Amino acid sequence: MSASAGLYVHLPWCTRKCPYCDFNSYEARSGIPEELYVDVLLADLGVELARSGPLVLSSIFFGGGTPSLFGGPAIERLLSGIARQARFAADIEITLEANPGSAESARFSAYRAAGVNRLSLGIQSFNDERLNALGRVHQASEAYAAIEFARRAGFDNFNLDLMFGLPGAQVGDALDDLQAAIDAAPTHLSWYQLTLEQGTAFARNPPQLPSHDQICDDYDAGLELLAAAGFEQYEISAYARSGRKARHNLNYWQFGDYLGIGAGAHGKINVAGKIYRRAKIRHPERYMKSVLAGEPTVVEERIHAARVVSEFMLNALRLKEGFSLGDFSRTTGVPVGAPVVAAPLARAVQLNWLETHGDRVTPTANGFRFLNDLQLLFIDDGESQSTDSAGVI
Repeated sequence: MSASAGLYVHLPWCTRKCPYCDFNSYEARSGIPEELYVDVLLADLGVELARSGPLVLSSIFFGGGTPSLFGGPAIERLLSGIARQARFAADIEITLEANPGSAESARFSAYRAAGVNRLSLGIQSFNDERLNALGRVHQASEAYAAIEFARRAGFDNFNLDLMFGLPGAQVGDALDDLQAAIDAAPTHLSWYQLTLEQGTAFARNPPQLPSHDQICDDYDAGLELLAAAGFEQYEISAYARSGRKARHNLNYWQFGDYLGIGAGAHGKINVAGKIYRRAKIRHPERYMKSVLAGEPTVVEERIHAARVVSEFMLNALRLKEGFSLGDFSRTTGVPVGAPVVAAPLARAVQLNWLETHGDRVTPTANGFRFLNDLQLLFIDDGESQSTDSAGVI
């Protein structure tokens, strides 16, 4: 029986690089080579499947960049090509990230016809001043229009991506944004704090952000607002209607396997009980040339015990329901009694950051509030020396 896995497809082009963005994305100043890139992605998938063995795809996620810059025919040809190489689960979730610009929204019907059954709309804010401060290329009116386009196209499952702690935000702005998102009746919300990531324009020239106290107050009030509206928080920044959790992302957080194709895409696979991380060449032109020439495009690392524990915890501790000790041992191959697990687990319980109920380990409210500190307990100082690697980047 074939193993189950997700597939991440990276489409790296965007209209304009946002000043807060640290993703592997590139402004499409001279157009996008759609046809060629689809050919390359399908060839890349063949290489990945040769490494992983036969798989049943439980989810596909088109991320970027801005995937909605690709036309419907390109997405249809890509999905058809993927289906020829790998089996799809009967209930496969296929998500495409989209910006709410008018040109992209006009493509939603074509995406739905191609087989995409879930959209993730990069709204960020419904306030034009905040959008301008973020360097976004759309306005609030286009965000509302995109949501309506999604519904008309037949998407009954869609996520809205929203941030708080934005430059220039006043008291009440974050909750106004959140209420507008709730009123739009999505099935899923990603609501998270803006962070100034290293290497971004915002990190080089930091904007004026709300105070720490205001951000904390907004977060606490937002949790109450979301709960009252029927959204379950199941991950640190993910909220879903009943039965609408993001299956692709859950697979990441539960340390499942996934393939990555596209410039800069990452994957994680278990081969004969050994866990490997795979990362592709980042620059699109170099990536395409290497794939077409049959040259190596990937760095592969085998992840050993201490690093496996760290990576598992970095993901699983983001989940409100936590994880079971049995699943931990089965997924990582590391016994729960090993010092690299038992000692930080006991310390986290002592600090009231984790609690145990039989086999299950869950973050407390304090654990969620101090998530970074909680995760750091499980990071081994010498883990960077515990990998085998080969390939090119």
